[in-house]
Amino acid sequence: MIHPAKSIRTFIGAKDYAESIRFYEILGFNVRAVSPNMSLVTVKENIAFYLQDAYLKPWCENSMIFLEIEDDLESYWEAIKVLGLPDKFPGTKLSAIQHSDWGNEFFLHDPAGVLWHFGNFK
Repeated sequence: MIHPAKSIRTFIGAKDYAESIRFYEILGFNVRAVSPNMSLVTVKENIAFYLQDAYLKPWCENSMIFLEIEDDLESYWEAIKVLGLPDKFPGTKLSAIQHSDWGNEFFLHDPAGVLWHFGNFK
């Protein structure tokens, strides 16, 4: 079967909804409310996810999103590092770039514990 799909979006939770909205806005994502307890967070056209005012610790801390970066991962990491997210949002963590045989990536935990993988493939 051929699927007439345009995009795919995941849903993630927020421990503190307002804090998570600020986190993603500082990260440079566009956040637009679609209801009182849910926002559409757009990274780039057709790259988006839903942020919900809902929190279940096991769900959030086991959610992972991989965002493939087109070009220079090092420059992107530097741009995120200077934002100082771990200083502004308790519980957030930013790792160094990890180099693997398949490619490179770094990790960023959001305020609810959602683990972001930012990387590129060789």
